[in-house]
Amino acid sequence: MSCTVYSVAAKPHLRCGSGYPRRMQTFAEFWPFYLREHSRPATRTLHLAGTTLSLLLLVSALALRSGWLVLAALVCGYAFAWVGHFFVEHNRPATFKYPLWSFAADWKMWALALRGRLGAELARAGVKP
Repeated sequence: MSCTVYSVAAKPHLRCGSGYPRRMQTFAEFWPFYLREHSRPATRTLHLAGTTLSLLLLVSALALRSGWLVLAALVCGYAFAWVGHFFVEHNRPATFKYPLWSFAADWKMWALALRGRLGAELARAGVKP
């Protein structure tokens, strides 16, 4: 059965066979949607900067045994990402509907970008790198 990913009130759904929307059930279904929600390079750059700074803050938190730095890492990561969504991409972060998949997808996007393989993934999802 062929399915199409689309948004209803910025919430990802699939339209399959019957035409009625259904919520995504797997990360494999979610991943292309996630990439399309990050179609603008500035949004991806903000995500990568926020994720990198969050990682540095988490490492510092462990080294210094600071709970405040853990909190700062969370705020930093989400702040950069949400600025990208609200002011660059003009969409609603998928975190609100799919928090765990969004978290995993952000790290996957970060790792692919660092290895120079994000462009191919974007192209497969129909996004111009």
